Amino acid sequence: MTSNSGDSRTDKYFGQALKRKEDPRFITGAGNYTDDIVIPGMLHAAMVRSPYPHAKINGINKDSVLGMPGVEAVLTGQDIVDAGIGSIPVGWLLPELKTPAHPAIALTEANHVGDIVAVVVAETRALAEDAAAMLEVDYEPLPSVAFAGAAIAEGAPVVHDDVPGNVAFNWEIGDATAVQEQFNVAHKTVKLKLKNQRLIPNAIEPRASLAQFTPASGEYLLYTTSQNPHIHRLILAAFVMNIPEHKLRVISPDVGGGFGSKIFQYQEEVIMLLAARLMGRPVKWTARRSEAFVSDMQGRDHETETEMAVDKDGKMLAFRVNTLANLGAYQTLFAPAVPTYLYGTLCNGVYKLPAVHVKVQGVMTNTVPVDAYRGAGRPEATYAIERTVDAMAHAIGEDPAEFRRKNFIQPEDFPYQTPVALVYDSGNYEPALDMALNMMKYPELRAEQERMKGSNKILGVSVISYVEACGLAPSALVGQLGAQAGQWESSLVRVYPTGKVELFTGSHSHGQGHETAFPQIAADELQIPIEDIDLVHGDTGRMPYGWGTYGSRSAAVGGSALKVALQKITAKAKKIAAHLLEASEEDVEHENGVFRIKGAPDKSKTFFDVALMAHLAHSLPEGMEPGLEATAFYDPKNFVYPFGTHMAVVEIDTDTGKVDLRNYGCVDDCGPLINPLIVEGQVHGGIAQGAGQALWEEGAYDEEGNLLAASYMEYTMPRADDLPMYQIDHTVTPSPHNPLGVKGIGESGTIASSSAVANAVLDALWHECGIEHLDMPYTAEKVWKAIRDSRAGMGQAADD
Repeated sequence: MTSNSGDSRTDKYFGQALKRKEDPRFITGAGNYTDDIVIPGMLHAAMVRSPYPHAKINGINKDSVLGMPGVEAVLTGQDIVDAGIGSIPVGWLLPELKTPAHPAIALTEANHVGDIVAVVVAETRALAEDAAAMLEVDYEPLPSVAFAGAAIAEGAPVVHDDVPGNVAFNWEIGDATAVQEQFNVAHKTVKLKLKNQRLIPNAIEPRASLAQFTPASGEYLLYTTSQNPHIHRLILAAFVMNIPEHKLRVISPDVGGGFGSKIFQYQEEVIMLLAARLMGRPVKWTARRSEAFVSDMQGRDHETETEMAVDKDGKMLAFRVNTLANLGAYQTLFAPAVPTYLYGTLCNGVYKLPAVHVKVQGVMTNTVPVDAYRGAGRPEATYAIERTVDAMAHAIGEDPAEFRRKNFIQPEDFPYQTPVALVYDSGNYEPALDMALNMMKYPELRAEQERMKGSNKILGVSVISYVEACGLAPSALVGQLGAQAGQWESSLVRVYPTGKVELFTGSHSHGQGHETAFPQIAADELQIPIEDIDLVHGDTGRMPYGWGTYGSRSAAVGGSALKVALQKITAKAKKIAAHLLEASEEDVEHENGVFRIKGAPDKSKTFFDVALMAHLAHSLPEGMEPGLEATAFYDPKNFVYPFGTHMAVVEIDTDTGKVDLRNYGCVDDCGPLINPLIVEGQVHGGIAQGAGQALWEEGAYDEEGNLLAASYMEYTMPRADDLPMYQIDHTVTPSPHNPLGVKGIGESGTIASSSAVANAVLDALWHECGIEHLDMPYTAEKVWKAIRDSRAGMGQAADD
């Protein structure tokens, strides 16, 4: 028997800019998404959602729609109670955290616009939606509040009776006394009030769920748009549905984007499982875009005060942060972690700061819940410190780039213990800064800025440096911090008799390119063609347990688990090859895809030869089990810490206030690049999301909690012609904490770019008008008014 798997190869896949293996099916429309799946006899569900931010539910008249042809059932909160279904739990617990109940269907009270109060099940989606629109619900509107600052004011409406004062937690990190001591001796201090506005995730594929129940076996099957199917299975089985975990199979097929919004346990998944059991038929729900605006977990929404102190030489002494974090109406999966451990611990930035103190209040409001959104706490931390760094540079008359440079943590300082708990693994910040400045021709930009000053077109230039923590770890540590989940990852490598290979990972790909990058790692370790390797993910019925994809953990944690499993495969394969060659294992080398005896190249065995014999078991070493399969569970020793420098150049029309993003450049360091093409794509997408926040996006509410940006008519996202061609480069500083040396890149673009674009806009306004701060997003109206008001204040002519 022969196989091409034995062909030798001398090239390396790790580091190659290969086109993604998964793209042809997406480009040609052959992807398999949850809404594409059809099960015979399937029913459809439509949610009845509260139109009020806060309302008592006095009654629901099921008979108002149950007589309609094709309508099979109406489910209410009482059905949830009768079925013994529990509240949706919180996945990260802080000391003294207040966690109000989060039912799958509201029983007596709706707490935000979009809260589910009933569900209609019908023969078709159209019938279900028509009936849902006609269902009679008796609401009694209650007082409500939307903004964190207003929610903690005396006499504010209470969102939940068991959260007095609407404060769910108080959290702080760092030494407040040490910070104050540094402020007491400071040469200069600055203080800013910042608003990191609310964002609404908008993946191309909306959320969807399809559930099936088999009475004979008591087994459930759930197809759903999930970034972490095992977490969904665990929460649904053990904490919500109260069913044996092995009786629930969760499949997350192709997922059209997540950005964090598909991490969480949602109400609809619970409802579909219950509906399938009650109806005895499969039931599907797919969100309309209008539903997504009022039901998908939203992001950011911080009200923050920052203060920085420096000495007479411009060296940073201390940084103080006080934040109100709007949590929305319910505590969700990672909600308590995002504005605390994922935010406060990164407020040190890339700087050698003697003292840092961060204080956060988590506040409940009558708005859609807030949880992780691409970057999850890290963009907020970067914005807090990088806005303040620019303000300080202006205050002491230093160039923003040079002010950063003089305060960088130095290479010899690593591993670096910050004042806010983290130990940065590795870093070299100055080369990234220098590369960015050279790439963007920084001196020429500053000269151009001076030439344009006073005209109707002004220029803004920013330089921001960031560090992020990703690949949360180790499990024992995050458990001590409140995580109700592990942070290890698993991988199974299965070699078939023909030498073909399947990789199984607990990570999940929804745009990250796992189906290409993971086989690149495997092809190098096994030394076989990448075409012989496939990746399997997203199905709890096929793969080992895993914790999914979020926090840029897939390569650093999932890829490392894969590497360890692959090493087990090659170790066993080498033993088999040595046995077949009648040589000692030490005399056998694995090179160019072939096992051969050192010094005797004619005596060799291909990977195919070894794989076949492993399964035939005709001639194996004494005591060796047949087969060629290995599983590994990898729990990292620490986080990994990507970093970099981003620069934005904006041009502002002072007559209209319109901001054009003219140029954007970045130098990121995510350790060794598995696939530069995929890395570039991740950076491009991340920059677009961050720029979107800086210039256009805002999930605006009125004071009561009515969403004012409830469609694309009001919520503006960047389009292709809004963005320039980016200039991208990299430095490489490997992480010592995993066998690949890799760090995350999926969120870096977003973590840096909102601050970079914001600082560029403020740089233009400061040089032109002395404006020190303006909150995002920088819409034309907002910028025009700021320029007009500033010029009027300076005695210049103002437009009408």
